[in-house]
Amino acid sequence: MATPDFVIALREHIGHAPLPLVGATAVVFRDQKVLLGKRADNGAWQTIAGIVEPGEEPADAAARECLEEAGVVVSVDRLASVQQLPRITYVNGDQVDYIDIAFRCTWVSGEPHPADGELSEVGFYDLAQMMDVVDDAHVRKIALALAEDDPAHFRGGRVKS
Repeated sequence: MATPDFVIALREHIGHAPLPLVGATAVVFRDQKVLLGKRADNGAWQTIAGIVEPGEEPADAAARECLEEAGVVVSVDRLASVQQLPRITYVNGDQVDYIDIAFRCTWVSGEPHPADGELSEVGFYDLAQMMDVVDDAHVRKIALALAEDDPAHFRGGRVKS
């Protein structure tokens, strides 16, 4: 995954310390299939996602990532979930705490292809056929995006009894 310039600049000041970042995930549907990509760096199959740039609307980031990574234009239809992901420590020691904002999206145009090198394979797949290669966290995001009439899901912020 390409690291945005603003993150590189921040790392010059904070080193490997935990950095809170906002990520946008696009769960894109076309003809009852979901857009999935195989990451070039670790081989994991997942939905399209990336870091929200400073000043960028998260929904715009989700659409941008679809075009940059998979070569497809999407409409962002609704918010599906907001959650804090477990801390990630990268190979170089950088630590990141992502707030992930997932959106349900609809394919508009373009045939999926590995557009920028972050994905080695990308396409629309029947989720039932991909269950053995997509991790539980991404299956959950897809399920929340499928539930068209449900409100967006989030964790925390509720009164504890």
